Amino acid sequence: MTSNNNLLSIFALGGLNEVGKNMYAIQYNNDIIVIDCGNKFPDESLLGIDLIIPDVSYLEENKDKVKALIVTHGHEDHIGGIPYFLKKLNVPVYATRFTLGLIELKLSEHKILRETELKEINSNSEITFGEMTASFFRVNHSIPDCLGIAFETPQGTIVHSGDFKFDLTPVNNEHSDIHKMAEIGKKGVLLLLSESTNAERSGSTPSELIVGQHIEEAFRKAKGKIFLSTFASNINRVQQVVDAAIKTNRKIALLGRSMVNVVDVAMKRGYLNAPEGMIIEQDQIEELSPEKVCILCTGSQGEPMAALARLSTGNFRGTEVLRGDTVILAAGPIPGNEKNVSQIVDNLYALGANVIYGSGKGMHVSGHGYQEDLKLMLTLMKPKYFIPIHGEYRMLHHHRLLAETVGVEEENTFILKNGDVVDLENSIARQTRSIPAGNTYVDGIGLDDVGDIVLRDRKQLSEDGMLVIVLTMSKAERKLITRPDTISRGFVDNRDSSDLLNDINGLIKKTVNDLKESDKAQWNVLKQKIRKSVGQYVFSHTKKRPMILPIIIEV
Repeated sequence: MTSNNNLLSIFALGGLNEVGKNMYAIQYNNDIIVIDCGNKFPDESLLGIDLIIPDVSYLEENKDKVKALIVTHGHEDHIGGIPYFLKKLNVPVYATRFTLGLIELKLSEHKILRETELKEINSNSEITFGEMTASFFRVNHSIPDCLGIAFETPQGTIVHSGDFKFDLTPVNNEHSDIHKMAEIGKKGVLLLLSESTNAERSGSTPSELIVGQHIEEAFRKAKGKIFLSTFASNINRVQQVVDAAIKTNRKIALLGRSMVNVVDVAMKRGYLNAPEGMIIEQDQIEELSPEKVCILCTGSQGEPMAALARLSTGNFRGTEVLRGDTVILAAGPIPGNEKNVSQIVDNLYALGANVIYGSGKGMHVSGHGYQEDLKLMLTLMKPKYFIPIHGEYRMLHHHRLLAETVGVEEENTFILKNGDVVDLENSIARQTRSIPAGNTYVDGIGLDDVGDIVLRDRKQLSEDGMLVIVLTMSKAERKLITRPDTISRGFVDNRDSSDLLNDINGLIKKTVNDLKESDKAQWNVLKQKIRKSVGQYVFSHTKKRPMILPIIIEV
């Protein structure tokens, strides 16, 4: 930690060079403000891991300086890590009305809602933290109530864009605060952090209104039941589904816990309008004729346990996809999910459904700005320094090139990795240091107990299985009383490989008998010798490296 009291520092704790678990922090003097705390989901290599959240060890070391958590919007990659963060640093959380509703759901599940200080903000709010003042501006995204943040500091103004696009015909009539952004830029922006998700895509992001037109057209053509899957958080899209259902005289049933919870929050807080009686319970679906029903469900990303996946295999209790029904996937697959989504689409076609999916069907537009949107943000803010955030390296790189086209000097853009720090002193920015940063793995309800060793063991078990070697030893004489018993789990079939297992048992017996008396007296040494001899023998005969677990029973 630097001791310079005039230093302004920007910390990258998550979301740089990756998509997910967004977290950044800004510090001036003894005040640290954290921006967002998201999670991301593991890939196939992280066996048994449920979530990945940012490593907050640096913030824990400086917990007396951490004054608040400000949340730009309610997507999982911005709020998913908040319960775990608050268990370590219980600071006030500032967010908009809808975002707070989603955060409250998470805090209730973790049973920490009552001890958390939640503070509602909007685009007109101003909050002072020591010598920093945070103000806000409204941005469009694929979830309601999104904000960008402008921090006024003695060194200059720092702007965090949040996730955004410029939608000139927003479904909820909540337009981006373009004039306010221009005012901030006119006063002078020292550094801009701006999201980069669609920095590779030319043009401007299409309006969400286009999706509503295609949904209504599909509803008018559909004959049987309609199943529509989208992100539960995309309330503007859900509103357009409701509007299409009203126009085509259909009722809406909700399937999937997140869909039910988010729609409930949106309706209670006034972000979703549906006539009384429009939303029906799941058990009412079969009471209506097929052409009178629309089923809004989770699972657009191919999640195996989500409603759409279970419907596609006929394993959803209470309703089913029948021949002639229409299934609409109103969401684009996140990179990495394509295979699962394709499998679900295949299953739905096998059931005889009419499936509407893919980018060319008009059922999805991105909530993230394309290149022209990103250039507009840069042009409005006119930053001296620029940090592209929220994206893989190639996206950050393309965003840097865009910044150069609108006047940001090449040497004034910083492409960072998590843990990098940009320090600003006398309005000069430098990146010369880093702090501890990385991943924290969530396994069930546990934190901090899943490290590289545990993951390595799980990987070994998944690939080559395990050999359990049971030795019954005389406590007094330190000798084998019975023949060793070797049990295979995930390595070879006990029935088909009896010769190999018998040879292993013979090797174990010889290893024990050949040991020095001093080694036999130490069970740990004995186990180590068995692991080594059996491991070498197994690899030479099978080219596999199973986990070897000796168990000694003293008699």
